[in-house]
Amino acid sequence: MLAGLIVLVVFMLPYLIMFFGSVKTKAQIRSVDPTYFPTEWHWENYLTMWSTPETPLVQNLVSTIVISVFATLLVLAVSLPAAYYTARFRFPGRLVFLFLVIVTQMLQPAVLTSGLFRQFLALGLMDTWAAMIFINAAFNLSFAVWIMHSFFAGIPKEIDEAAQIDGAGRLTVLFRINLPLVWPGIVTAIVFTFVACWNEFAASLVILSTAGNQPLSVALTKFVGQYETSWQYVFGVSIVAIVPVVVLFMLIEKRLVGGLTAGSVK
Repeated sequence: MLAGLIVLVVFMLPYLIMFFGSVKTKAQIRSVDPTYFPTEWHWENYLTMWSTPETPLVQNLVSTIVISVFATLLVLAVSLPAAYYTARFRFPGRLVFLFLVIVTQMLQPAVLTSGLFRQFLALGLMDTWAAMIFINAAFNLSFAVWIMHSFFAGIPKEIDEAAQIDGAGRLTVLFRINLPLVWPGIVTAIVFTFVACWNEFAASLVILSTAGNQPLSVALTKFVGQYETSWQYVFGVSIVAIVPVVVLFMLIEKRLVGGLTAGSVK
C-alpha cells in the first residue's frame, strides 16, 4: 500500500506542478523564491491562452483531434485484416512480409522529414490534414499489425473451423468470433496509435505551415520565445492536451477488461 502511494506521488507530482503553474502569473513562476502552490489563483489563464492571435488554439485542438482519430481509424482498417490473414494463413513470403513490417518501426518521421516534404509537395498535399493522417497511419501501422497478429495467432484454429462447420463465412468468423477474443490487442493498438498521433511533432512542424492546421504539439512551441516564455500558457496548453488522452483511457478501460473474458469456445 505504502509503495503504491509512493509510486503514485512520484508519477503525479510533475502533473500537479504543471497544473499549479498554469494558474500562476509569469512573475510568480519566475520568482526568485518560487512556491509550489500559487499565492493567487489565476484561472483566467485558461481563457486568455485561447485568445492569443498568433496561436489559434481552438483550431489547433480540432486539427489534433481530426488527425489523431482518422489516422487511428485508418490504422485499424488496414492492420486488422492484415494481422488476421498473416496469423491464420501460410503463404509464400509470409515471414519476409512480417519482417519488413517490423523493420518500418525502426524509422520515425523525424529522420524522414525532408523526404516526406518532397513527397507530399509532389502530391499537392502540403499543409493538409490528409498528409498528416497518412504519415501518422504509416508510422504506426507496423506496431498495430504485430500486436494484433500475436493475439490472432494465440486463438486456436479449431474455433474458426467449428464456426465454419455451422455455416459461418470468413468475415463472420473474423468479426463475430475472433474480434471479441482479441479486444485487448485491439485496445492496445488503438491506445498506442492514438497517443503517438496526438503527440507527433517533427513531421507536423515541417508539413503543416498554416497556424490553424498545426496540432497542439506544434502550437505549444509558439509560447516559447527566444527571449521570453509564457510558462503559464505552456502549462495550461499541456494540461488541455493531456485531458483527451486521459478520457480515452477512461472510456476504453471497460472494453479492455471485457475483452479479456469475451467470446466462447464451442
